[in-house]
Amino acid sequence: MLSHPRYWLSWVAVGLIQGLGRLPFPVIWALGTLLGRLGYRFASARRLVGRRNLELCLPDASPAERERILRAHFGWLGVAALSQGVRWGISRARIARLTLIRNREFIDSCIAEGRPVILLAPHFIALELGGAAFMALVHPGVHMYQKVRNPVMDWRVRTARCQFGSIPVERQDDLRGLIREIRKGAPFIYLPDQDAGRRGIFVPFCGQPAATVPMLGRFAALTDAVVIPTFARFLPWGRGLEVIFDPPLADFPSGDPHQDAARMNAVIEARLHSMPEQYFWVHRRFKTRPPGEPPIYPPKRRRRK
Repeated sequence: MLSHPRYWLSWVAVGLIQGLGRLPFPVIWALGTLLGRLGYRFASARRLVGRRNLELCLPDASPAERERILRAHFGWLGVAALSQGVRWGISRARIARLTLIRNREFIDSCIAEGRPVILLAPHFIALELGGAAFMALVHPGVHMYQKVRNPVMDWRVRTARCQFGSIPVERQDDLRGLIREIRKGAPFIYLPDQDAGRRGIFVPFCGQPAATVPMLGRFAALTDAVVIPTFARFLPWGRGLEVIFDPPLADFPSGDPHQDAARMNAVIEARLHSMPEQYFWVHRRFKTRPPGEPPIYPPKRRRRK
């Protein structure tokens, strides 16, 4: 039972996060930026990962420019962390005030024609709140969900993500249910750009071999879906966020998993260069290496028992 005393601290944390989410968004932006600056100072392991990723992905930028991007990135990480409380229980009216939607005609025309849609939604900082904006203001959809270990947080996150009619599908579930929902017209929000481990295939990302899940082309082929690259970003000074739809991918899928995965990565890479401060740099994207290649990141420190 979630009312058990061992979960009381979790409920206090939920209440605190949700309370912060009721603050005006410029205040959340200011507090989140301060929190992120502290994170840059003290989260040394994540700072090293972000710095290494920027070296690999933005080799033409000067060291000073990459460090500026990394500092700004940590600030946006803080904003994203405090925005979690905004996501929990937000009203349509508030999210409409906060959100600017660009190029909506790309998604609206597909929905009007009854075409299945897959939203290619990489891990930019505002993804969580951008997903809520899509569900509330554009169309309810389906998303993959991975359980949070803490059952109180799991309940809170799952409840929030289902608020506007979104349909959760567990990552470990039979994917036939997901395919049925896409075919029935529920846009599928697909997050493709994390290290895939040994189940992935190696295709280029920013010039580096990256273990990538080769499922976007397969999903598109099984559902006859249009793939629309979709990006969310926070606006400066707490003015809200943008949800941006790019043109649907033409001649996709190709039938070649490597070609489709490489094209997907190229789409993400192109948008990454347009708003580098808000890409999720602290993820160990190149953790899985091709056979015989040395590791890119320093080993994680083991916790003392």
